[in-house]
Amino acid sequence: MAYDEIIDHYSALARAADAGRSVADCGQDAFEQGGFGAAGYEELGMLPEGAVRASLGCGNPVAVAELRAGQTVLDLGSGGGIDVLLSARRVGPQGTVYGVDASADMLALARRNAEQAGARNVEFLHGSIEHVPLPDRSVDVVISNCVINLSGDKAAVLAEAFRVLRPGGRFGVSDVVVDGALDADARAAAEQRIGCAAGALPVAEYRRLLAGAGFTSMRITLTADHGDGVHSAIVQATKPDAPPEVEIRPMRQSDAGQVLAIYQAGLDTGQASFETLTPSWEGFTAARLPHLRYVACDTGTGQVLGWVAASAVSSRPVYAGVVEHSIYVHPGCQAHGIGRALLAAFIAAAGDAGVWTIQSGVFPENAASLALHQALGFRVVGTRERIGCHRGLWRDVVMIERRSTLTGI
Repeated sequence: MAYDEIIDHYSALARAADAGRSVADCGQDAFEQGGFGAAGYEELGMLPEGAVRASLGCGNPVAVAELRAGQTVLDLGSGGGIDVLLSARRVGPQGTVYGVDASADMLALARRNAEQAGARNVEFLHGSIEHVPLPDRSVDVVISNCVINLSGDKAAVLAEAFRVLRPGGRFGVSDVVVDGALDADARAAAEQRIGCAAGALPVAEYRRLLAGAGFTSMRITLTADHGDGVHSAIVQATKPDAPPEVEIRPMRQSDAGQVLAIYQAGLDTGQASFETLTPSWEGFTAARLPHLRYVACDTGTGQVLGWVAASAVSSRPVYAGVVEHSIYVHPGCQAHGIGRALLAAFIAAAGDAGVWTIQSGVFPENAASLALHQALGFRVVGTRERIGCHRGLWRDVVMIERRSTLTGI
């Protein structure tokens, strides 16, 4: 189904709900048996009947979003407004909840429902979930209910969710996903049956796109089983926390010059590495894993303030979950919490990627690095004495490692 057709479809459902009719965006049997609509909610008594009638979701994202008083929330594809109104009650009068929807009819219905509910801390915005009409870092929590699967550009949706979230912000949505290898025809039939106009993402692909956007601490919990490997699910993730006016995001090729400059500044101290000159950008990227590279940036200027990256320790399969990492902070930005935030984000991302051991070598004279790593769960496993000659001196290297608490080892 094309984008305009999806908007027309949901606009018609909005008009039907406004006219007092029950609505469903798939076959009525599938809608009822799959737990769609208002079936997943337990707190509907104070909501307008029109908001409940127009509920077309596949779960209750508000129940898992851990909303707190005073927070700002964004609902992607807010429809008739049921999740916006429930969120508004959770965040209270000091909080704000935005709903974004591409259907003018849905927005009109949602605004009438909000007025009927007496909700003063809500605002409904006309726009697409691929281009959210809100500034960067303006919300604390992003929710959505069975809408992301409708998008033809899910990577853009997740990138927008990351953009509008403040550091430390949370992503908690209900959606439809695919679990396991499926026959293409069976999958298409299941998606058509439950109304996935643009196709549901496989769980592994969902995780890959979340990581690519910059999210960490990802959890995808399957809920209702719709048959043929298609499930409703709760999808949760976090935008890495950071000091004020700093954002942590995946490293980009456009960061190359600044990353290498920070790298060289660290090497110039004589306490960071046996290396004395940075490699070319091609050499840098070839030696490091593509999916575990992050930078800390100044949110005002975009300047890179530090970076962290990892290399595989071996090509042997038995070491697939063991990496060696490096972390460097701009010399003018040390002792500002940037290194700690970068390392915490990297640890979370490594856990998402199935890494069970992060290791590194640190000069014993680099007390700040050792203290940082030990504060975040690294332990000293030994010292390699006089392992290399650096600037005319034979030097020891302290070996540190952190074992994952997620892989059960």
